[in-house]
Amino acid sequence: MMRTQAKSCPGKYRIAVAIAGGLVLALAAVRPATAQPPAKADPRDDASPWGIASGAEWSGDYPKFNPMLQKAGVGWLRLFPEWQVIQPKKDQWNWKSSDAMAADARANNIHLLVCWAYLAPWASADGGTRKFPIKDIRYWRDYITGTVERYQKDVKYWEVWNEFNGSFGDSKNKVKDYAELVVTAYDAGKKIDPTAKIGLSVANFDVGFLDAVIKAGAADHFDFICVHPYENLGAVAEGGEVGYLSLAGNLRKMLAANKQRKDIPLWITEIGFQAPTKPDAKGDAEQADMLAKAYVLSIVQGFERIFWFEARGPAYGKGTDHGIIRPDWTPRPAYDALKTMTAVLGQQPRYLGWLDLGKGGYGFLFQGQKGNVLAAWSPAGKEYKVKFDAEVAVTDLAGKQSPLPAGQELVLTQRPVFISDVPADLAKQAQGNDGKPYPWGGDYANAKVVTCRLGAANTEDGLKQVNPKTTVVVNEQETLVESYRRPDFANPALKNEGRYVYFRVDPQFVPFGTKELEITIVAKRLASDKEAGMNLTYESMKGYTGAQGWWTIPKDDKWHENTWKISDANFVGQWGWNFRFDANGSPNEFLIKEVRVKKAAGCIGPAKAK
Repeated sequence: MMRTQAKSCPGKYRIAVAIAGGLVLALAAVRPATAQPPAKADPRDDASPWGIASGAEWSGDYPKFNPMLQKAGVGWLRLFPEWQVIQPKKDQWNWKSSDAMAADARANNIHLLVCWAYLAPWASADGGTRKFPIKDIRYWRDYITGTVERYQKDVKYWEVWNEFNGSFGDSKNKVKDYAELVVTAYDAGKKIDPTAKIGLSVANFDVGFLDAVIKAGAADHFDFICVHPYENLGAVAEGGEVGYLSLAGNLRKMLAANKQRKDIPLWITEIGFQAPTKPDAKGDAEQADMLAKAYVLSIVQGFERIFWFEARGPAYGKGTDHGIIRPDWTPRPAYDALKTMTAVLGQQPRYLGWLDLGKGGYGFLFQGQKGNVLAAWSPAGKEYKVKFDAEVAVTDLAGKQSPLPAGQELVLTQRPVFISDVPADLAKQAQGNDGKPYPWGGDYANAKVVTCRLGAANTEDGLKQVNPKTTVVVNEQETLVESYRRPDFANPALKNEGRYVYFRVDPQFVPFGTKELEITIVAKRLASDKEAGMNLTYESMKGYTGAQGWWTIPKDDKWHENTWKISDANFVGQWGWNFRFDANGSPNEFLIKEVRVKKAAGCIGPAKAK
């Protein structure tokens, strides 16, 4: 903030400040020092991480869902009318909807995060709300100026657009146009309210887009970063916690590479998991589990605000939606889970460190509402038994608390629980682990190669198959000694997904900045006389791209290897995976035995490499 002011202040003003500072120091030497009153807290801000994002479909129902959110402990709401509502014509302003939203948020002690979006039709290229270029960037500047002038007493945080890199921005040069939107919003907003915070935003976890926008001119013109890692949360349902925990670290590495502040706040302004529209015990429980993990795993790695999408709805027409409140206004188990977390962890939970429970169970220690609280669960499909030397209290996601006597076993499942009264020695151990590499994925920072052996039970050594449901286990031998996997072309439920085989590499092995890799597959034809083959699609700084070179598997019944060499990798998990084998052009199926990823010679770590 001070850096920004210094850039805009004329030289004469800087000299006056320096002289004034000197006078203050001189006076301090001849009169007794007086205690300075503490800085007054900004009423537009607090440290609560608990947020909800509302989409357009049921956004008008905020008078009904805001009181419910307040009761659940929600402190932040991402909601604001679109530009076309506020400014239907160039010289016409309509503040009715936005005034009502701001007033209702105040009444419910909820802070608003405003997302500036989309185009007013009179300012767009085609009379719609998405298409660029904008007719005149001054129109955007006027819109920013008008909203900040009117709501600066209520709103401190402003997010520039919603998912411009995705389907909500139609532009031939998205990077350039978005950078211009960001710089204009930053300069205009700060001119009205120097304390305003302006956020850079993307769909999913598109680090490459953020990197390109910063390089295109947005550097030093944003105060926080917003991401929407839906797909990464989806991977957590299949045991992808380690990959999810790498998100903040990769963002920090990208910022450092662009010489941006390393401590820029990181926010998740949309994340969610769908549940059946009608009550469904299994689906509702899974959504509650994922909501709890989303907040816990995000807070652990330093995301300051997390906004679950959404309060109510939307109706996709497929019998599911993201809301923690059903269409009939009954709360889902996910609502109860959020209410439980805010009560147990408090409005300002502080992460203290991790524990490896049962040699594989996740444990994250927080300074909660009434002392230390351990959030704990097991990986997907596994259970672990843990004991404590002293009596503890266990709270489930529904808010039910039960005592656990000393020495009695607690069975951890993939459903998170919160353990209070954690013994002092365990709390000390967790705090000592803070900052150390997480133990659940292994130590691959200095490895030369990571592998995945595919079969009935995959053997994963730093390389994980994501969404294994797109493949089928095949036992080639009658003795069933060995098994493999094949892409499931024929499954109608998978549609085209049955032609893809997805993988994610351990984040320690491929942190942001790792570009040169070799990816090898060991495969053979399902039938030796039927042609089969594949290509490689991988994550690069420009998004997902196809590697050069279709591989046709040789015509025989033997195993064969093929290696793709890539030099522009960016394995950060934009959509929850790093690469896939793409069999869209293959006339027939094939078997996969093993997949390997190797760093180029210059990328291999020091002597500790495996």
